Amino acid sequence: MEKIIIIMGLKTIQTKPNLYKVNATQQVGRFGRCRRLGSQNRRNTIGSLGDRALPLNKYRPLNFIVLKLLQVSLLICMSVAASGQPYDILVKDGHVIDAKNEIDGIYDVAIKNDRIAAVEKDIPASDAELVVDASGLYVTPGLIDLHAHLFWGTNEGDYLMNSYSALPADGFTLQYGVTTAVDAGCSGWKSFETFKEQTIDRSKTRVKAFLNIVGEGMRGDPDEQDVSDMDPRLTAMRVFEFDEIVGIKVAHFKGPNWEPVRLAVEAGRLSNVPIMVDFGRSEPPLSIEQLFMEELRPGDIYTHCFAGVVGREPMVDENGILKPFMKAAVERGIIMDVGHGGGSFRWSVAIPALKQGLKPQTISTDLHTGSMNRGMKSQINVMSKFLNIGMSMQEVIEASTWKPAQVVHIEDELGHLSVGALADVAVIRELKGEFGFIDVAEKRMDGNRKLECELTILGGEVVWDLNGISKPAWDAEE
Repeated sequence: MEKIIIIMGLKTIQTKPNLYKVNATQQVGRFGRCRRLGSQNRRNTIGSLGDRALPLNKYRPLNFIVLKLLQVSLLICMSVAASGQPYDILVKDGHVIDAKNEIDGIYDVAIKNDRIAAVEKDIPASDAELVVDASGLYVTPGLIDLHAHLFWGTNEGDYLMNSYSALPADGFTLQYGVTTAVDAGCSGWKSFETFKEQTIDRSKTRVKAFLNIVGEGMRGDPDEQDVSDMDPRLTAMRVFEFDEIVGIKVAHFKGPNWEPVRLAVEAGRLSNVPIMVDFGRSEPPLSIEQLFMEELRPGDIYTHCFAGVVGREPMVDENGILKPFMKAAVERGIIMDVGHGGGSFRWSVAIPALKQGLKPQTISTDLHTGSMNRGMKSQINVMSKFLNIGMSMQEVIEASTWKPAQVVHIEDELGHLSVGALADVAVIRELKGEFGFIDVAEKRMDGNRKLECELTILGGEVVWDLNGISKPAWDAEE
């Protein structure tokens, strides 16, 4: 067991100091008492909404970290004793790309129960109950789709809030290597509990959520234009109640009005989570320079970054020249997210931007019924597009694993293959040939590289196997 007990090189983890206001009578409120908080930046927060200031604990206790890691090691040791083999699954001889741990080469990845147990050069096949030959394939952390619409239901006319335009996660994630999908604002504080019971709790896919600043959620117009239903305080209270909520979403507003963005930012400030902006439309368009440099905070997310939408300023001018403030916005900490969708990704914006050095930090789909069968198709298809227009394999994988995990603060256990992390793994084949990729304007770009998911492991369980590489042949000897 020496090779898996690599847990003692520890150091104190410092979280960002902050002040939150709390009133004892408001801790319970209309949502009930706040339970354990999900993001590492919120773990020591009691509340944020009253009259008396309490400081956050500045340091996470070292003994707590040691205890949690020792618990993982103890569980692994107990499981080994029970099974007689150190590992349940061994993914062998694949090209591992793990941005967090700076791994980029041929390694074996071993899994015990729902955890990564070892990542080493040559682990004996006899040490595992199931061996997957990943020779010639890429092995990555489970992919994270930062922008999807998953609040599917049958409410007529409610757009992406419990209605027909959203999609059930498991039908559109696991087969593409996605193990974690973040719903991008389908529910608001009023509808989140229904979303959780109906979708999050019933999905095999790990579903997180941006909470819409609109209380009712993404029901379409006129509801999404109702500023009176945008309540930062009640939205923040919902964030503190549920670990699954990782951010705030503001979207689809129309007109020269900054108030929806400012209300969303206030909700993000109160709850200490990032906000994601789908910048809506206005005539004349609102300034994205003001959005990036004055309205948003470092760590906030600009989705649909390569859009060319009427009523919204694009990042390049009419000659394809990147606007001068764009790189400064990225340097300031604004996250550029793809959010491909059915109307928000154009080659005429993306290709010039990448040629001038602006690459997305996160790659996502904007999955819904209007995008899944058009140019977007899937997370791995969107990744393939960027592989053909200037991003390296390592950059594409990082933008679909480690970076989105960091952006929404789920990086403790997701987005990497560290020993003790949740055992989410994607095994990916790179195809070489002649392929066509379509944008939202129905324009094709030809490429010669395409990614395909061979195998997906979620929490230590094989949940997708395209060609049966984890299964024995039907006529093999027992």
